Amino acid sequence: MALTRVLLSSGRSIELSTVRLSSTYGGLLEGYPFRRFNDRKLERALADARDAAPSSPVRLVAPVRELPDVPPGAFGPVETLPAVTCVGRFTSGPVGADRDAVSYYSALTLVWFQATPVLPSGEDGDAALRDLPWERLAEDFEL
Repeated sequence: MALTRVLLSSGRSIELSTVRLSSTYGGLLEGYPFRRFNDRKLERALADARDAAPSSPVRLVAPVRELPDVPPGAFGPVETLPAVTCVGRFTSGPVGADRDAVSYYSALTLVWFQATPVLPSGEDGDAALRDLPWERLAEDFEL
């Protein structure tokens, strides 16, 4: 049973079967987020997703990086990512034209960032998520 369904811009419907939400900066006790810090955060999120779903391809939906109007610190300008880090496994019908929908499905694990902990649904998902080229990124699996 799907937790939610997202309608991609291509018209394909994808179903979210597992999801993990966490605070993007929940462990930041001192200092501030800056570009290199955020780059490492993205790399760690992808590595954690690969470890959690080793059989599924894993991709990052590029997050919006904001530069608040505050004075730069010792590591350069402040740069923030959206507040919620999301890791989820999505499935859909097969991407291979020669695969039948009874025996095959496609899957993709995504890492994305959003402002709130509300799951995307229907056409309400972020544009970067909805514009995902599923046919190019997902892989087919046999049931």
